[in-house]
Amino acid sequence: MFELLTLAHFHPLLQQPFQLQLEGLALELDLVVAEVLKPQPGLPRPPFALVFRGPMQPILPQRIYPLHHQALGALDIFLVPIGPDEVGQRYEAVFN
Repeated sequence: MFELLTLAHFHPLLQQPFQLQLEGLALELDLVVAEVLKPQPGLPRPPFALVFRGPMQPILPQRIYPLHHQALGALDIFLVPIGPDEVGQRYEAVFN
């Protein structure tokens, strides 16, 4: 299913929580941005980026994390910390 995901799958889920559970760690990450990126020729789908916001601590290192959302089920998503905002720590996932 991963290669079939598009921005249209995530856009209705803005401001909704995704659950992250890993090695005794349970966090809630809210989807706060879902945006289209500049089209690139030869890609299987239009590229897009997601930004999730979690608690200030712990700051998760860059890696693939298992996320779960009621509408999408379980997904493994590569998250990169991009810094805090006034509410929490932000993480970006880019799909191309």
